[in-house]
Amino acid sequence: MGRFAGANIIVVVNDEVAEDQIQQNLMEMVLADGIAIRFWSVQKAIDTIHKAADRQKILLVCKTPSDFLALVKGGVPVEKINVGNMHFTEGKTQIHKTVSVDARDVEAFNALREAGVACYVQGVPTEPATDIFKLL
Repeated sequence: MGRFAGANIIVVVNDEVAEDQIQQNLMEMVLADGIAIRFWSVQKAIDTIHKAADRQKILLVCKTPSDFLALVKGGVPVEKINVGNMHFTEGKTQIHKTVSVDARDVEAFNALREAGVACYVQGVPTEPATDIFKLL
């Protein structure tokens, strides 16, 4: 439970995952019991997140920095992002052991920084957090 920073609900925000039961089932399997999980499209998150009660500690999980940027542009109050598991694929550059980025990702991170969102890499709570902009 500790690894979700006290969250009691996890909202996975990604248009593709919101439509894909198999990906949803896989994600549900790796999460701790007792934490609610929802799968929302970017637009549903923008439309719905403001209705959450104060007692709900929501952890937003997105597949790409572009998803987070869309949320921020849509008015979702994101203050900081812990970047992890952006896997290496063709055309990406590895900047950290768990983070690889392409030009689109870098563009999204820069726009997030301009919007005042802190972005850092911290694999485990005991590891020091690294500002992603020192890695890009």
